[in-house]
Amino acid sequence: MPAKEKELSHLIGRPLDSLSIDERKAAAGRYAALEIYTPQTLPLRRIEAVGPSAAECIAQLRARGLDPTRFEFVRLTPAY
Repeated sequence: MPAKEKELSHLIGRPLDSLSIDERKAAAGRYAALEIYTPQTLPLRRIEAVGPSAAECIAQLRARGLDPTRFEFVRLTPAY
Protein backbone atom coordinates (compact mmCIF):
# COMPACT_ATOMS: atom_id res chain seq x y z
CA MET A 1 0.00 0.00 0.00
CA PRO A 2 1.51 3.37 -1.00
CA ALA A 3 2.29 5.94 1.70
CA LYS A 4 -0.74 8.13 0.95
CA GLU A 5 -3.10 5.16 1.38
CA LYS A 6 -1.40 4.16 4.64
CA GLU A 7 -2.11 7.68 5.89
CA LEU A 8 -5.77 7.20 4.93
CA SER A 9 -6.12 3.69 6.35
CA HIS A 10 -7.69 5.11 9.51
CA LEU A 11 -10.79 5.88 7.40
CA ILE A 12 -11.56 2.19 6.94
CA GLY A 13 -14.56 1.12 8.97
CA ARG A 14 -15.96 4.64 9.26
CA PRO A 15 -19.12 5.99 7.63
CA LEU A 16 -18.39 8.43 4.81
CA ASP A 17 -20.60 11.07 6.42
CA SER A 18 -18.55 11.02 9.62
CA LEU A 19 -15.33 12.26 8.00
CA SER A 20 -14.14 15.69 9.08
CA ILE A 21 -13.49 18.49 6.61
CA ASP A 22 -9.74 17.91 6.93
CA GLU A 23 -10.14 14.16 6.35
CA ARG A 24 -12.27 14.77 3.25
CA LYS A 25 -9.67 17.22 1.96
CA ALA A 26 -6.83 14.72 2.53
CA ALA A 27 -8.78 11.94 0.78
CA ALA A 28 -10.00 14.06 -2.15
CA GLY A 29 -9.36 12.36 -5.48
CA ARG A 30 -9.05 8.89 -3.95
CA TYR A 31 -11.62 6.13 -4.30
CA ALA A 32 -13.51 4.49 -1.46
CA ALA A 33 -15.32 1.16 -1.49
CA LEU A 34 -18.76 1.13 0.15
CA GLU A 35 -20.98 -1.94 0.38
CA ILE A 36 -23.88 -1.76 -2.06
CA TYR A 37 -27.27 -1.20 -0.45
CA THR A 38 -29.87 -3.90 -0.91
CA PRO A 39 -33.02 -4.41 1.15
CA GLN A 40 -31.68 -7.84 2.15
CA THR A 41 -28.36 -6.62 3.54
CA LEU A 42 -28.96 -3.07 4.79
CA PRO A 43 -25.20 -2.43 5.05
CA LEU A 44 -23.84 0.12 7.48
CA ARG A 45 -22.24 1.98 4.53
CA ARG A 46 -18.79 2.08 6.03
CA ILE A 47 -15.60 2.65 4.06
CA GLU A 48 -14.00 -0.75 3.46
CA ALA A 49 -11.08 0.32 1.23
CA VAL A 50 -9.37 3.54 0.13
CA GLY A 51 -7.03 3.86 -2.84
CA PRO A 52 -5.96 5.88 -5.87
CA SER A 53 -8.14 3.71 -8.14
CA ALA A 54 -11.04 1.31 -8.01
CA ALA A 55 -8.59 -1.45 -8.95
CA GLU A 56 -6.52 -0.74 -5.82
CA CYS A 57 -9.69 -0.83 -3.70
CA ILE A 58 -10.59 -4.18 -5.26
CA ALA A 59 -7.14 -5.54 -4.39
CA GLN A 60 -7.54 -4.36 -0.79
CA LEU A 61 -10.98 -5.97 -0.53
CA ARG A 62 -9.72 -9.28 -1.94
CA ALA A 63 -6.77 -9.22 0.47
CA ARG A 64 -9.29 -9.04 3.31
CA GLY A 65 -11.37 -11.89 1.87
CA LEU A 66 -14.27 -9.63 0.81
CA ASP A 67 -16.20 -9.99 -2.48
CA PRO A 68 -15.59 -6.81 -4.56
CA THR A 69 -18.85 -7.34 -6.49
CA ARG A 70 -20.74 -6.39 -3.33
CA PHE A 71 -19.18 -2.91 -3.27
CA GLU A 72 -19.49 0.35 -5.14
CA PHE A 73 -16.51 2.60 -5.69
CA VAL A 74 -16.95 6.33 -5.25
CA ARG A 75 -14.45 9.07 -5.86
CA LEU A 76 -14.03 11.15 -2.73
CA THR A 77 -14.37 14.92 -2.99
CA PRO A 78 -13.63 17.73 -0.57
CA ALA A 79 -16.45 18.59 1.82
CA TYR A 80 -17.12 21.81 -0.08
